[in-house]
Amino acid sequence: MLSLAVNAQEKQVTLEEIWGGEFRGEYMDALHSMKDGEHYSVLDFDRETRSSSVNKYSYKTLEKTASLVDSKNITDIAYFTDYTFSSDETKLLLATDVTPIFRHSTVGKYFIYDTKTKTTTLLSDKKIQEPTFSPDGTKVAYVFENNIYFKELSSGKETQVTTDGKKNEIINGVTDWVYEEEFAFVRAFEWNATGTKIAYIRFDEKDVPEFSMDVYGTKLYQTQTVFKYPKAGEKNAEVSLHIYDVTSNKKSAITLPEYYYIPRIEWTNDANVLSTQLLNRHQNNLNLVFINATDLSAKTVLTDTDNAYIDVTDNLTFLNNNSFIWTSEKDGYNHIYHYSKTGKLINQVTKGNWEVTNYYGFNEKKGIVYYQSVENGSVNRDVYAIKINGKEKKRLSSKTGTNNATFSKSFSYYINTFSNSTTPNEFTLNSSKTGKVIKNIKDNKNLQTKVAGYAFAPKEFSTINVNGNDLNMWMIKPINFDITKKYPVFMYQYSGPGSQQVANKWNSANDYWFQMLAQQGYITVCIDGRGTGLKGRDFKKVTQKELGKYEVEDQIAAAKKLGNRSYVDADRIGIFGWSYGGFMSSNCLFQGADTFKMAIAVAPVTSWRFYDTVYTERYMQTPQENASGYDNNSPMSHVDKLKGKFLLIHGSADDNVHVQNTVRMVEALIQADKQFEWMIYPDKNHGIYGGNTRLHLYKKMTNFIKDNL
Repeated sequence: MLSLAVNAQEKQVTLEEIWGGEFRGEYMDALHSMKDGEHYSVLDFDRETRSSSVNKYSYKTLEKTASLVDSKNITDIAYFTDYTFSSDETKLLLATDVTPIFRHSTVGKYFIYDTKTKTTTLLSDKKIQEPTFSPDGTKVAYVFENNIYFKELSSGKETQVTTDGKKNEIINGVTDWVYEEEFAFVRAFEWNATGTKIAYIRFDEKDVPEFSMDVYGTKLYQTQTVFKYPKAGEKNAEVSLHIYDVTSNKKSAITLPEYYYIPRIEWTNDANVLSTQLLNRHQNNLNLVFINATDLSAKTVLTDTDNAYIDVTDNLTFLNNNSFIWTSEKDGYNHIYHYSKTGKLINQVTKGNWEVTNYYGFNEKKGIVYYQSVENGSVNRDVYAIKINGKEKKRLSSKTGTNNATFSKSFSYYINTFSNSTTPNEFTLNSSKTGKVIKNIKDNKNLQTKVAGYAFAPKEFSTINVNGNDLNMWMIKPINFDITKKYPVFMYQYSGPGSQQVANKWNSANDYWFQMLAQQGYITVCIDGRGTGLKGRDFKKVTQKELGKYEVEDQIAAAKKLGNRSYVDADRIGIFGWSYGGFMSSNCLFQGADTFKMAIAVAPVTSWRFYDTVYTERYMQTPQENASGYDNNSPMSHVDKLKGKFLLIHGSADDNVHVQNTVRMVEALIQADKQFEWMIYPDKNHGIYGGNTRLHLYKKMTNFIKDNL
């Protein structure tokens, strides 16, 4: 029991505090750099009045210079949750009554607020998707029930662009489930520079197999959610590219070079030239294609290939002369390249045995590229400037940890977000020329003071040499750690391709949980094994066609190595993970039966045969081509080896990793006569949250650890 005499610095953290928002930090929401380069706007929400406003701030002074719109002054809107400007910034689209569909997609009611006339107009009385201003701000295009529409704001006239949209059959202008989840975009239409044409992707998903989920709700009979979900090796939607001419009301289908996926479309600065990225099914050949919108001819200007796969990014940037910036791993690390408008390489802008992790933009006046990278160690991120010719590189950020920048339109300033394992998020205004802090905007000193009152131990960063590689690791020891004692170890990992868990940044909610476990006498450890990111192409892509092989070998070997340390009780090592991490923790417990005493798997993939085409085939090819890769590394193939204690958890309405994964695992365990525990959270998705759910989940996991480790 905790003594009443415990001083403030020894305060114990509780799950109720963690999931009740006690450690929630301050952020800057919906930050938008304004056109003049001297101001930025932020979405502010007043909790007392439950109203929203978009406020304009000066970069120089950080003072609020104007309230652009406030829902308190609009009778039709109680509050709004997001906003976008027209290109001249005289109009704002305000999002209200927004309902999620899947991870990124939503439907909502949208209002247009005119800053000149102070008038508010409902865009559509229907709940619509992805409303987007035309470049001149006179029209807004959007999607309703799988069809594209646009509205002329002056007259209110609505034009329906496509008419064949139908649920679970044809989609125009927004993506299907698998594109949304794995290519990470929803809006699949784009205005050209003059607002005279709309390019869009059409999805024909009639032949894609359907997946159904029971939703139990509170009524007498359950309902079903039925949606198209292509599992590995199955048929995907047939995608085609189209251009609609606003003036003539004519739609044209584009004949493209051979392709399977269209993961990106973007107009160049030339209103008559559309770019598209095309991928083959294996995703190891990506073509950048330019389309002439007049004669509809298509020309491949760049091809990127890899023996494993190509990552699709949003880094393509067209400069004023239509030359373009591109990122690629072709030299073994992710770097920035500059190409002419015909696709001829002008030069490689960044070079080195390190990864570019974000491309921020290009200052055309000064010829400077801004980016984020891990040059200062793969657990840290810094902001850099470099001339487009690859010279005069300058590190702009000064503090070691995780730095992220949001640049002004003029590239004179940037707002830097910094944190590390001991410092919560700090927001500062910085000079883009020198990187020096001009002013502090917002910090989380109150959170830092609050955290200092708890018995929290430092997160110790190091490496551990496993299977010939120095793997990044962090460790949290009990605050009163005694090297002469032996402690149980609880390992956390995710391990998915290109991911990173060992990063020098401020706490996530899980970190507070790990501190709680440390207070209760557990050492918590996280190790990024082979297949994870930011250590070069070869380290990341070694897992190709064998997801779960090398990653499992590394976690088991690391656990054994930790078990050899004098202060570790080698008989009390457990492992935990969620999603890909649940796939891993299951495999580690089964295949490392003599190493791990227990495991918790939340929302795990249990066979890649059950997961979607785009993600799975990127790393595994199809089951028809690589059956052994799928089956040999499936935890269901190793259930007979189970010795330790196993807790399996899933949400019944997980549209991403279907509960089918857990049900099939349960059946395999039953038939192998293995005892285990499992928990289904009714109607919860992949995140397993809502109401008391997260608190219940973490109580269950904490109790399982206490009872079995």
